[in-house]
Amino acid sequence: MSLFVVFIIAIGFSLSFYLDGAYQILIVAIILSVFMSTFSYYKADKVALWSTGAKEIKKEDNPYIYRLVENLCIASGITTPKVHIINSSALNAFATGRDPEHASIALTTGLIEALENEELEGVIAHELSHIKNYDIRLMTVVVVLVGAIAILGNLIFRIQLYGGHRRSGNRDSGNAGLIILIISLVFLIISPIIAEIIKLAISRKREYLADASGALLTRYPEGLARALEKISKSEVPFQKASAATSHLFISNPLKKKAFSKLFSTHPPVDDRIMRLRQM
Repeated sequence: MSLFVVFIIAIGFSLSFYLDGAYQILIVAIILSVFMSTFSYYKADKVALWSTGAKEIKKEDNPYIYRLVENLCIASGITTPKVHIINSSALNAFATGRDPEHASIALTTGLIEALENEELEGVIAHELSHIKNYDIRLMTVVVVLVGAIAILGNLIFRIQLYGGHRRSGNRDSGNAGLIILIISLVFLIISPIIAEIIKLAISRKREYLADASGALLTRYPEGLARALEKISKSEVPFQKASAATSHLFISNPLKKKAFSKLFSTHPPVDDRIMRLRQM
């Protein structure tokens, strides 16, 4: 988050220097970076749940699912998170929140219908492990910060295309303006790459850890292994998923979208299954 603030302020400074005395941009960049960081920490989980169409349930709404979550929470020693159901035939699930006391878990209706009891227990244990390991804080914050970087990249492009005037006092200031223009364009090009690298670095290692932690919780690695096999064989994409939220899910939800495998935020399913069965 600190690097994000520095990154946004650096872009704001570059643009304010490039444009004729437009230091308001630097002020806006400072305010934006602090606001987005704070918002991502406290509210990004609600953004993720809302964007995926997740609906919170109580125990009486679905006693089977709620008790599975509740029993595993007792076994792992964490607070029972809010339980959500997503009305989708896709097979997927995710957890979100900033800490175990402010966490949520969401399961698709397709997943609930397709998996046996031990398999569903394995998936839930995996997601609860993300909560217990505090992965959810990091992964949820990334949802908003990655989105902010994407928005900023588009804003820079529009400012360069339609925006103000370069500093023009003398040749040196003109050269400086050209340098800042180049730097700004570089930021525009690398910002989505940086966002993707952040997600890749965070997600892949944490998925392996959550698999192992979930298997430790249930004492039955085969349950999660079989669940991952069924999930990977499903050809139904999760339509409400986006590049900003894909890293939250137990399996890459962008199954049918172009370049989804090239920039997958998840390690290979076959490798995850192999590791589980070697435990």
